[in-house]
Amino acid sequence: MKRLLIINTLYSPNIGGGAEIICQEQAEALAVRGYHVSVLTTGAANRKVVSDTVNGLTVYRVGIRNIYWHFEKRNGRLVHLIWHLQDIYNSAMMAGVEWVLNKEKPDVVICHNISGLSISIWKVIKRRNIPIIEVLHDQYFRCPNSNAFKHGKPCEGQCVLCRLMRLPHRYMSNQVDVVIGVSRFVLDSLICLGYFARSCKKVIHNARNITEPQQYLIWNGNEPLRLGYIGTLSEVKGVEWLIRTFMKMNINATLTIAGRGDTQDYESYLHNLAYGDSRINFVGYVKQAEHYANIHLSVIPSRWPDTFPTVAFESCAYHVPVIATNCGGLPEIIQSGINGVIVDASDIDSLSKAIMYIYDNPAILASMALRARNTVEEMMDFEGWIDKYEEIIESI
Repeated sequence: MKRLLIINTLYSPNIGGGAEIICQEQAEALAVRGYHVSVLTTGAANRKVVSDTVNGLTVYRVGIRNIYWHFEKRNGRLVHLIWHLQDIYNSAMMAGVEWVLNKEKPDVVICHNISGLSISIWKVIKRRNIPIIEVLHDQYFRCPNSNAFKHGKPCEGQCVLCRLMRLPHRYMSNQVDVVIGVSRFVLDSLICLGYFARSCKKVIHNARNITEPQQYLIWNGNEPLRLGYIGTLSEVKGVEWLIRTFMKMNINATLTIAGRGDTQDYESYLHNLAYGDSRINFVGYVKQAEHYANIHLSVIPSRWPDTFPTVAFESCAYHVPVIATNCGGLPEIIQSGINGVIVDASDIDSLSKAIMYIYDNPAILASMALRARNTVEEMMDFEGWIDKYEEIIESI
């Protein structure tokens, strides 16, 4: 029986985004396949490693050795800068990781997001000649903020500061045996900058086991068109653009916004922005199935190169078409006229035009809803997804 250690910045019940859900489902599925699986993640600031059990798997939580634990949101540019400087190569995290490696003795380590742990963990792992599989979920290795977004637009390359703060990452990426991009976009964006030059390279789209809904909403053109957004409320996600666009539109429609702000200040800012428009409803955190069961159309207005947003294929899996931008990995999921509409993130009017196109053509929306799930069949093949990872695990 091969022993696997799966590493991610956060792990249940500490969920920060889609990567945590994907990581957990992968860990539990590999355990079902017969592997001995344990998990390593970060925990609240302290010097100890604590362990607990989540759905039968041992989870080791290494206390963060930085000025704060990034699951607990902090405000202030200086505070964030200090945190990111420490995170370039946080050798203080190595001892905790080493303790877990000594205890679990894994044959293979699968790293997902490593923010907070830093690339120092690669060195600890390779000292034991343990193969590393690195799964790319975001832009962490090229940008300290993990989003490659600055001054209201996506970065075409690396700014001087990012290049300097990520020189060690490019050099040490050669420690990785296999690098997997959850989208072609995220893998190519790093390869073209010289990362993972010696690593075996693969693209494996994420997948989830989402049960087909027994029923879903079909808009008849008479009742209000129900638009919905679910995810982090942040500038890079384009939520402000969506709110401002919607408020200017004189249409019979509602907008449901589900999720929490990346900071409390920004979430409050969005609430104040939408104040007075009774058509807009902030609902906080809700389960995906509940959200999609109550909307006709999803909007993913990302202004940054989102790598492979889970919400895009989840929405289609629930038969809810998507208006999405042409950023990052979104065009690998959404096909204009088939399961949604792709808009130009650099054109501020493109979002309102897409909404009006759907609003004026309820029959087209109904047709897209009917076939939306079939268009993401690959991302619904959960066992096939695990097969691809198992093949790589066995090969190394």
